[in-house]
Amino acid sequence: MKATKNPTAQQIAEAAREAMWAQDKASRALGMTITRVGPGRATMRMAVRPKMCNGHLICHGGMIFALADSAFAFACNSHNRVTVANNCTISFLAPAREGDVLFAEAVERHRGGRSGVYDVTITNQDAQIIALFRGHSTQVTGELVPGLTPEPAGRPGVPARRTGRLRYVRARAH
Repeated sequence: MKATKNPTAQQIAEAAREAMWAQDKASRALGMTITRVGPGRATMRMAVRPKMCNGHLICHGGMIFALADSAFAFACNSHNRVTVANNCTISFLAPAREGDVLFAEAVERHRGGRSGVYDVTITNQDAQIIALFRGHSTQVTGELVPGLTPEPAGRPGVPARRTGRLRYVRARAH
């Protein structure tokens, strides 16, 4: 996406998705697709193939984790700030089986300073919950699409005021 004067949050999320997807060999190798992206949100899909199953003939937990982690990555990078995982947990609630189609829906729960918290729900084609994942993110230096500035410099989600120099604005809890 070319830098526009005032891109919408949705345009920013879509541009960030395209930039990340172009480099994401792991998600593509596992057959994942991105079905939806928005500011602080992403949904991905993955079919469980025979080589993804373990000795119990169910989908290996690492494959389910990878799907959740990828959705988390696209959600937390949807603001066009380079963001990485610093901590993730997953609870496996039901087995996924060969032939199942899994969906991972990531939702931003908190974003402030350089940190974020995201919840990912993994379901199958019957809307059965397979796993719940929580990811904590850290924003590092850089943008995915250089020059496409999602917000003024300052803390994420909190615009900075200009008074000759940039200052942080204290955010109020909601």
